[in-house]
This record gives sequence, C-alpha cells and structure tokens, in this order.
Amino acid sequence: MRSDGPRKPGSRAVDLSKAVAYALRHEPWLFELELDAHGWTSLEHLVAGLRRERRWDTLMVADVEAMVATATKRRYEIDEGRIRALYGHSVPGRIEVVRGTPPAQLYHGTSPAAAEAIRTSGLRPMGRQYVHLSVDVATARAVGARKASRPVILTIAAGEAASAGIVFYAGNEKVWLADQVPPEFITG
Repeated sequence: MRSDGPRKPGSRAVDLSKAVAYALRHEPWLFELELDAHGWTSLEHLVAGLRRERRWDTLMVADVEAMVATATKRRYEIDEGRIRALYGHSVPGRIEVVRGTPPAQLYHGTSPAAAEAIRTSGLRPMGRQYVHLSVDVATARAVGARKASRPVILTIAAGEAASAGIVFYAGNEKVWLADQVPPEFITG
C-alpha cells in the first residue's frame, strides 16, 4: 500500500478498513458493487470500486487480504475470491446471518440518554439491520465510548430472551446480533 505522507504506522490499514466497511455495509452502489443475500461480493470488484477514488488508486487485492488477516477485530470474511462484512449493515434489503444460541449474558454499551430510552422501549436496530450486542463488558465499553465519554453498559439476559423466542444471530467472536430485545431482558 502506498503511503500518502507521514502518518502513524498502521493508520492506512485502519483507513482501508473504514473504506471497506463503508462500501460493504452502507453504500455498495457508490462503488458499483452488488451484494448477494448473504452480503458477499467479488473481492476484485471491491478493489476496482475503491480504486476509482484517488486515495486508493494503487490498491491491490493483496492489500485488502492483508488488512483482513491482520485486523484485531474480525469484521470481514474472505472466501474463494469473495468478501463480505460480517455485521453492521445499513443497506436496503436484509443481509442474512446465521441464527445461533447466544451465551447467557450479552452486553450493550450506549450513552446515558439512550440507556433511558432502551430501558423503557428495549433495543431496536435504529438505522442498522440488527441490534449489536457484545460478548464482554470491555467490548461493550469500547462501543459505548463512541457514543459518550461515560458510557452506560447494559446487561442483556440473552439466554432467557432466546428461551422466550427472541432470535439471535452469530456476528463474530465478539458480536452477537438480534432483531430486537424487549426491555424485560435488559438491566443496568
């Protein structure tokens, strides 16, 4: 990957991850990408779409593969020349994910103001396709810190919710997804 001047080590990979997220999760049509029902698209088409922007004009498939392989969080999956984002989609049409049995407890980090509304109305996906839940408090705190300097960590009785018929989906090793979570399964 070409350097565009002095930058912190690894920051180009972070920028690439953000660009890939935008292309796969939010506006694939801007990059002339077609996602299938599971969110997959050709890795070569993704690179071609990103290369249309001057910043990524020298991007190669190997650069995206390296970014995915060395990422600290598993956000993408590559298989047989295709790539997809594992979660976080806001594109029209629903990306199908794998239904699963969640751990007994999951967590959700949010702002104090949003926490009040969540305690009353439950968790809803808002602008995304699914509600995102963390497997541990540390991950929930990191997510919540994007929304508030002093995030609120809510505990989700995921095992009880699943037994009551709430459907959960495996996102990755740190994230679970749900269509919604009613307030009776939320504490904190």
